Amino acid sequence: QVQLVESGGGLVQAGGSLRLSCVASGVAFSSYTMGWFRQAHGLKREFVAGINWSGATARLGDSVKGRFSISRDNAKNTVYLQMNNLKPEDTAVYYCAADYGLGITNQEAEYDYWGQGTQVTVSS
Repeated sequence: QVQLVESGGGLVQAGGSLRLSCVASGVAFSSYTMGWFRQAHGLKREFVAGINWSGATARLGDSVKGRFSISRDNAKNTVYLQMNNLKPEDTAVYYCAADYGLGITNQEAEYDYWGQGTQVTVSS
């Protein structure tokens, strides 16, 4: 049974930082591209970041470039999202996802497995 479990969300003031983690089990983690998406209340799910199987290549959504970064530790079956200089508009539920593919896609339909999400709230 594949499980993706996110952690690290919470309440932070604007300008602050958080690091999200996602631990995978039941899957050959190093074979998967990993992604982070977010969904704010009433809005569509949005691609935030993706990283290829080796960690050599990453892709960020336009709204988070220069503030967020993604990394992974295949020995720990874990992908991270480092979020700096947070803004109130970053408030959302953040989801990690796994895609059994070679490239990094921003299309949520391409991802095979999803976590339950972790809430990030940024106060002004």
